[in-house]
Amino acid sequence: MATTWKSNGHEKPIDWTTNTAGIVSPNPFWLASGPPTNTADQVMRAFDAGWGGAVWKTLGEPIVNVSSRLGGHDVSGLRLMGLNNIELITDRPLAINLREIRETKKRYPKHAVIVSLMVESKREAWHDIVKQSCDVGADGIELNFGCPHGMSERGMGAAVGQVPDYACQITEWVKEVATIPVLVKLTPNVSDIRYVARAAAKGGADGLSLINTINSIIGIDLDRMQVLPGVDGRSSHGGYCGPAVKPIALHLLTQVTTDPETRDKPISGIGGITTWKDALEFLLLGSTSLQVCTAAMHYGYRIVEDLQDGLGAWMRANGYASVAELRGKLKGQITDWGNLNLNYKVVARIDPDKCIHCNLCHIACEDGAHQCIEPVIPGVRETPEVDEVECVGCNLCSLVCPVENCITMTRVDGGAAGETWKERVARTGSSAAAWAASPIAQSRHGHVMTKE
Repeated sequence: MATTWKSNGHEKPIDWTTNTAGIVSPNPFWLASGPPTNTADQVMRAFDAGWGGAVWKTLGEPIVNVSSRLGGHDVSGLRLMGLNNIELITDRPLAINLREIRETKKRYPKHAVIVSLMVESKREAWHDIVKQSCDVGADGIELNFGCPHGMSERGMGAAVGQVPDYACQITEWVKEVATIPVLVKLTPNVSDIRYVARAAAKGGADGLSLINTINSIIGIDLDRMQVLPGVDGRSSHGGYCGPAVKPIALHLLTQVTTDPETRDKPISGIGGITTWKDALEFLLLGSTSLQVCTAAMHYGYRIVEDLQDGLGAWMRANGYASVAELRGKLKGQITDWGNLNLNYKVVARIDPDKCIHCNLCHIACEDGAHQCIEPVIPGVRETPEVDEVECVGCNLCSLVCPVENCITMTRVDGGAAGETWKERVARTGSSAAAWAASPIAQSRHGHVMTKE
């Protein structure tokens, strides 16, 4: 059983243990509720591979699924940058799932087994399934208030998670009988995730999980003229996940971890975690544990070895002895735009020794940014040149450059005293006056340009 995490033998071993709202696991990597956690055989094989916990595929009244169920979004030859599914909760009988959960926990007592639940919005229905989940020895419960398709049309899933009062009420019902920690899984399909997070906290949730999948139509098979995934000539909106959703997940995570009403709640972070760097980002922005689904579906359970090895190597190299030390370390960097320093100034600088003269930086800047890079012209200019006076430090050139570290963004403000937009408006008396006082108002970028 791969539950002893690696050490090089010469340094103090890393403490991988995590405690998410009272749910203890030998490491922070959990499988999220979904196809990889549908059966005991799968969950036990995952634990053998090195996963610290698993959230069982959502239990409730068994349903009937359709065929087909999945659609993929590829980008420039990279497969499954996004995955869409129209699969519902478990289609296996409740009694079988509960029996398998009991057996799994009996065989793997140190691993975290969390039961995901979704039933109709009736107090007695929630009481019944929560009691059964507690009786089989599960370590925690995750309330699925996020499923955006199929179940939401039946008044469950996102239909609950999109209404703070419903989320609070059902959480209260669950807490009336739960004897184990309760996590509430939040939907991203809302205008402001903080309202439902606050409601769940008010209802007594011990912790939060986020995000669930994003409502989506994945695309069209243009050869067959079929919206995907196709079911006998029709399709439906589904849940979007995978690497492409990570930036959205990180944003919503910080919405919750920086909100005064929820910032102290333990959080199980979800959304596009595929590499150890992804995992580290979620931890640094406030996650306590990490849930993975799409990556396990794409690469198999052994991807946890890559997550472990990469994160462990980074932690040792940077002097961290435990995962707990990472949690929330950088969430303080997140603030409102109006609190950012307007006097901070960076410009693009191009390394002529690394430049391959493709002119992509010039094209991107000329057509999509601020027209401050002159192109390579054989016999005249062998390397693109940046007009640092006009460069606004937008970063686009460095992002499109195909050569790593060829273009760097260099600070040139000399450490000038900082001033935020809020401070400038307060100093000048109005937004218009604040703009007029800025360098941009005096440059060519501050004027309307017309083509002659």
